[in-house]
Amino acid sequence: MNQEKLLLDVNEKPKIGKWIVLALQHVFAMFGATILVPILVNSAAGETVLTIPVALVSSGIGTLIYILCTKGKSPVYLGSSFAFIAPLAAAFLKGGISGAMTGIMAVGLIYIIFALIIKLIGKNWIDKLLPPIVIGPMIMIIGLGLAPSAISQIGLSSGIEVDWRCVAVALITFLTTAVVMVKGKGFIKIIPFLIGIVVGYIASICFGLVDFKPVLEASFFSMPSFVLPFLNYTPSFTALLTIAPIALVTMAEHIGDHTALGTIIGKDLLKNPGLDKTLLGDGLATFVAGILGGPANTTYGENTSVVGMTKVASVWVIGLAAIFAICLGFLGKFTAIVSTIPNAVLGGVSLLLYGFISVNGLKVLIQNQIDFGKSKNVIVASTMLVLGLGGAVISITSGDLSITISGMSLAAIFGIILNLLLPPEKEEIKEIAEKSNANKNEEKIKKY
Repeated sequence: MNQEKLLLDVNEKPKIGKWIVLALQHVFAMFGATILVPILVNSAAGETVLTIPVALVSSGIGTLIYILCTKGKSPVYLGSSFAFIAPLAAAFLKGGISGAMTGIMAVGLIYIIFALIIKLIGKNWIDKLLPPIVIGPMIMIIGLGLAPSAISQIGLSSGIEVDWRCVAVALITFLTTAVVMVKGKGFIKIIPFLIGIVVGYIASICFGLVDFKPVLEASFFSMPSFVLPFLNYTPSFTALLTIAPIALVTMAEHIGDHTALGTIIGKDLLKNPGLDKTLLGDGLATFVAGILGGPANTTYGENTSVVGMTKVASVWVIGLAAIFAICLGFLGKFTAIVSTIPNAVLGGVSLLLYGFISVNGLKVLIQNQIDFGKSKNVIVASTMLVLGLGGAVISITSGDLSITISGMSLAAIFGIILNLLLPPEKEEIKEIAEKSNANKNEEKIKKY
């Protein structure tokens, strides 16, 4: 991969003032999605399964665990996973909180087991399994698949009555962020999302879209309602099969997200620190989240976009954002204030965040000079895009076992299979033979 020109590389630490502001930008980027997962799970289950403070704390702790496992080589932020919303609610209905949390811990263990297997068998298979023709569409689907979420936040989804105040706020947020990115200078240029959110929030107050009642009712300090095994419940395997199989699907997302980030910062994260270490970090983070009573963790595309668009890839910034997230779990007032940020504001910045991810997928195809004059490439890419963005879903149910594969995971599976099974065209066979002969000649020269 070509090295991107970064303002701050992965292991570089900014000065204290900039460090704090850059970290807060990541907190705002992840906050909306992280707190939404507990809300949706509780709504689906009809009871309180997860709490927002615990989700924030487990997110921060999980990110710090990931950073340790990857030796600070991968600027990834871990937040609450949307893939487990329905399975987690179903597991709770089958086996209560013990079934739900046992399932989350099992997911973490599955990641850890696969990490150990990859450590043993090596990583050379990654290039063959995930060539650019598969990676590019995968990254595009990650970004474009999130696009409906941004449109929904703004309030422009089909069948919804348009509130022009929300549209105006989203537009103000979007334009502020875009102008700062294009015209900003110095430090201002690398915090466009934070500035956009602040300006959008002020506009929301002016338009009467902010309700401060939750802030007035919240206490300054509060202990998160942790749900601990053997103290609050006894681990149960009643609903284990409802959640655990989803880990096999989310691992495809894990690979896609790390490939996208690697493309953005110009480093092959699947090789260094390595897929075994990234999976280990993700797995341990999810296992600990289950111990605390939080949702499964996953890599966050929102934070990946912030890294790419600001050119600040510092793990120090990600780590401080994780510490802030942990603190927020104990600060009732501040959590309440941040939770009052209207969806329209988040939708305004998401227009840029999600689009940036998909553009990087296109960039992979261009940089690797993928020839779409070849039928095989057209078939692989087009199949992946249609399956990933068309809402295709495959559900497998057998007794208590229920697996649903959709979106990027389904597209990735089909893309990998098609790329491996479809025979190369004559021109491609000739190119492979020429490269093979060239490599052999190089080896002969080295011997002499």
